[in-house]
Amino acid sequence: MTVETDQARRQQLGEFLRSQRARLSPALFGLQGGARRRTPGLRREEVAQLGGLSTTWYTWLEQGRDISLSAHALGRLANVLKFSVAERAYLFDLAGKRDPHASAGAEPAAPSALLVALETISGPAYVLDHLWNALGWNGAAAELFAGWLDGENDRNLLHFIFLHPAAQLLIDGWEGRARRVIAEFRIDYGHHLEEPAMQALVQSLIASSPFFAEAWPVHSVVGREGGARRFNHPRRGPVELQQITLNPTTRPDLKFVMLV
Repeated sequence: MTVETDQARRQQLGEFLRSQRARLSPALFGLQGGARRRTPGLRREEVAQLGGLSTTWYTWLEQGRDISLSAHALGRLANVLKFSVAERAYLFDLAGKRDPHASAGAEPAAPSALLVALETISGPAYVLDHLWNALGWNGAAAELFAGWLDGENDRNLLHFIFLHPAAQLLIDGWEGRARRVIAEFRIDYGHHLEEPAMQALVQSLIASSPFFAEAWPVHSVVGREGGARRFNHPRRGPVELQQITLNPTTRPDLKFVMLV
């Protein structure tokens, strides 16, 4: 990041905080309003006090100064200013920090609307969480991914790809796809590095899959992209589909995957 870019981000952060502070009514916090207030919303010192922060530190933050920022202090600000999920994510993006609430606060279940949407898609479709557990899928996905989404199998996609013999037969060009999957998964790993469940998942794969254990230390990182996916289905023979992956706005930790 250049000096100019860093300065621009700090300026945007300060302007964002000022605008959000101005929209909050003092009455929400049991504070006196009235004509004696020269500016709308909360005062800087009130935000700082409510968040357990130094007034000087918060003032410098709004002024766009180059000061030390902790993720927990930013989280307290987000709570005081009553940020939505999107506003909180924007705050941490501007500050260049990882939100500690992103892992701990994520809901494990998929929103019901996503599960309903699965049944409206004719091709295979499923929803993954950040650990790549399937939270929902349609009948076409269960039919395609035998050994993963059918029966009483383990619903973790990484376990299926690296530990289930059926995956190597089903996925055409398995080795290349498996290396790509590891590189895609590393992004989720980086976002949830401190989560015990994430560490446990990676350690279980290293211990159980020689291929994963060999490829994981390479530290390849790529974005999850769509494109052609080829399968050697045990009943249908060769199948080629186009994969599309979407991230719901309200739950960016989830992946809505369609094969059309």
